[in-house]
Amino acid sequence: MKNFTVSCFILILVIACTSQPETIIPEWIPYDESEQVAEYAENESRRMRYKQIQSQVSDKNDLWKSIADQISVFSEEDYHRLTPFIYELDIPTIQAHVQSGDLSYVELTQWYLYRIAKFENNNETMTNSIIALNPNAVEQARALDRKRSKTNHLIYGMPVLLKDNINAEEMPTTAGTYLLRDNIADDAFITKQLEDHGAIILGKTNLSEWANFLFLGGPNGFSAVGGQTLNAYGRGVFDTGGSSSGSGVAMAMNYATVAVGTETSGSILSPSSQSSLVGLKPTIGLLSRGGIVPLSSTLDTPGPMTRSVIDNAILLSAMTGKDASDTASIEQSDNSDYIEIAKNGSLKGIRFGVDTRRLSNPLYAAQIEIIKANGGIPVEFDPIEIEFQGFGDMLSADMRIDLPAYLEQYASDSIKERTMKEIVAYNLEDSLLRIPYGQGRFEAASNVEFTPDELAEIKESLNQEAIRFFETPMQALNLDVILTINNWGAGYAAAAKYPCLTVPMGYTDEGQPMGLTFVGRPFEEAKLLGIGYAYEQATKARKAPELNHSIKGIAPEDSTR
Repeated sequence: MKNFTVSCFILILVIACTSQPETIIPEWIPYDESEQVAEYAENESRRMRYKQIQSQVSDKNDLWKSIADQISVFSEEDYHRLTPFIYELDIPTIQAHVQSGDLSYVELTQWYLYRIAKFENNNETMTNSIIALNPNAVEQARALDRKRSKTNHLIYGMPVLLKDNINAEEMPTTAGTYLLRDNIADDAFITKQLEDHGAIILGKTNLSEWANFLFLGGPNGFSAVGGQTLNAYGRGVFDTGGSSSGSGVAMAMNYATVAVGTETSGSILSPSSQSSLVGLKPTIGLLSRGGIVPLSSTLDTPGPMTRSVIDNAILLSAMTGKDASDTASIEQSDNSDYIEIAKNGSLKGIRFGVDTRRLSNPLYAAQIEIIKANGGIPVEFDPIEIEFQGFGDMLSADMRIDLPAYLEQYASDSIKERTMKEIVAYNLEDSLLRIPYGQGRFEAASNVEFTPDELAEIKESLNQEAIRFFETPMQALNLDVILTINNWGAGYAAAAKYPCLTVPMGYTDEGQPMGLTFVGRPFEEAKLLGIGYAYEQATKARKAPELNHSIKGIAPEDSTR
């Protein structure tokens, strides 16, 4: 009788365990977008005249297959229960919830994966900001839960998204291009740094293809692999900015704790501003470019894109380190404690250069008064005129050298095209699929030729003129930073190699986000973060996009799994 009772108990237990509802992600079925596209064709902005929204290259169901098992026992009820411990919260607050037992890294990771599927598998809320998802993310989170301690870096256990021109071994690195759609490459240096500190690489974000150096006049945020990224603050209404469009939109959508973008000239600042985020374009050399699909080795840099300044400092600190393979990479002096410096930041006594050309913008003008009210010292100046010819030629010349070098070192053996001319010819074999907006910029760049001396002269001239643009008012007026808007003037900051930090400053009457951008001197990232933190605390301007959070959840179904 005793054995019979035990057997019955075991049978009941087995039935209970195998009859738990399983969360099923419905199949994605491409929809007819012809009406949408016809409307976009009439848009007054050339950047918003979308020819297609959905990718013709990728199947979204491949995304869902990669995470189906990972969220199979995560329900809509779990999603809503955990939302107060995750949604719109900064990393220190999330970590506090983990330490208190309200949350685990597994649950955190599942929440983000579930949220991505919830919104991106719905054609009324999708943003096309995600290109790939890590099939092992939850397993990695489980291991981190077991090993966590109070001495871990704050990035430990945090799901991070990478722009899809940054190598991560578990997912293809495509740069959004048809050519690289199956390219598997070794981890980038910054990817290893993040993983060494315990971060979880959750997935890859969409981007303007080839870092916005493919076509002329087409939309920001489009790639053949990812389709058209849409702004969370107005899908098809507001530009996403580029080229780190997907990183910006994914952060606005709360698809991860933080994201990494890359910038050559405005590609972090623009999408961060357009998605009401904090975006840092660091000084060249502070972060390694090793294992990142290049545009220009002269100006390229990765950088953090986050919903708060403190998260920006945390992500930056987790990525720093000298990379022997990157000639620009520097050894950190005591690895500046960006986190503590940011938290102790102040506006008092800081001299802010106020560009008189921007004062006609009411949001910009309003920030000057806020800064003054918090002890800052705004100083108006009229910008000087500089000679700035050859910027595009420099980028083209660099890409002709740097892109083949990346492909030789990292591209999968199956990818035979290694020069820009070969890639141009490859794209023409099926232009509707591979380059629906053409490849005018790529074609022009593939034909630019300079001698080493000529290129060096162009680079030196641009650098010196850009430095003169900033240093003339900074030295004359003893300025700490210069204030601008979004990515306005980003080319000058890029050529000068001056770091920039953009922080949300509000929204236009139509609801479009805008950022106040602080430009500092090389390797003054800590100073910028301190000023940015103090400004953020004084304004608290960021608001989450108004999405329909009550949309139907992912379907739970009974299963004998």
